[in-house]
Amino acid sequence: MKKTENRNNPFSDRLISWYQINKRDLPWRNTTDPYVIWLSEIILQQTRVNQGMDYFLRIIRQFPDVASLASAKEDEILKFWQGLGYYSRARNLHTAAKMIVRDYNGKMPTDYSSLLKLKGIGEYTAAAIASFSQNSPHPVVDGNVFRFLSRYFGIAEYIDTSKGKKVFTEIAENLMDKERAGIFNQAIMEFGALQCVPGQPDCTVCPFSDSCTALLENKVTCYPVKQNKIKLQNRYFHYFHIVYGTKTYIKKRVGQDIWRNLYEFPMIETKESMSFDELRHEEDFKDMFGNEKDMVFKQRIVDKKHVLTHRILHANFYEVQMKHESEALKNFVCVEDKELDSFAVHRLMEVYLKLTLD
Repeated sequence: MKKTENRNNPFSDRLISWYQINKRDLPWRNTTDPYVIWLSEIILQQTRVNQGMDYFLRIIRQFPDVASLASAKEDEILKFWQGLGYYSRARNLHTAAKMIVRDYNGKMPTDYSSLLKLKGIGEYTAAAIASFSQNSPHPVVDGNVFRFLSRYFGIAEYIDTSKGKKVFTEIAENLMDKERAGIFNQAIMEFGALQCVPGQPDCTVCPFSDSCTALLENKVTCYPVKQNKIKLQNRYFHYFHIVYGTKTYIKKRVGQDIWRNLYEFPMIETKESMSFDELRHEEDFKDMFGNEKDMVFKQRIVDKKHVLTHRILHANFYEVQMKHESEALKNFVCVEDKELDSFAVHRLMEVYLKLTLD
């Protein structure tokens, strides 16, 4: 591994020169407003720019400042967030906005230590907000930065360990031009997003091709290195769109499971894949529907797969024509079918509703 260069080395100048020519024109880069920067950073976590842009524009129009976000109802925020996934981000935004109103008189803090006290803001996001709004010399280290630095210096340190994160943070800090911290952070993130991309980047047009360790050793695809591989868990969901006159039933998900506080149809989860004939013999099914008298079941979606970070969800959707309300369904909220669009629902529900109700 080559020795890391300090801020007097041309590394920073070369990187910033590339950025000024190649950067994307994004709305959150044209401001030093910490609220706007914070909102963009949270939206872009686990989300590509082309997907997150429309959400950013709609959310910033609806909630133009901390006060409007803090005073909104959580259901309203979740509805605007619908489709982005990782809904804890939206809930944390709401909690943090209320903390800012309560503890900082509604003014978004910009110093690194205060930002870290806010719900949902970790070291990366705090560094981004502080450097982009105030030019504070705190390095941002995200997946793009890990990839670029690990390739350039040939670092085989695991990026998914606390030691690895510390190593890369120190390197980024040493490389940073402290007088231009904000633009340096923007540049190094953009370089990983546009030039030093995953897989097979086009190294022929890379301004660092003459000194990149991974390229010189023909090991570009070997970096970055991760220690832990995610083991995916399979889960099996069976949803029931119950047609009861012009109404149906939904319920808000609670607890610490996925999609907390989003709405869905009555659902039965099983430990393995099941056909309808197998499902109808389950106790949960009998509790919900009794002896199935005067009910007609029609399967509308079969084994729809939805991949989350640690899980693969397998979903079946059934339409149920029902003449009489069962006792078990009184635990659900009865709503008009036409009102379903006003509730914040998760991706699987969104797929079903688009298929059947549009």
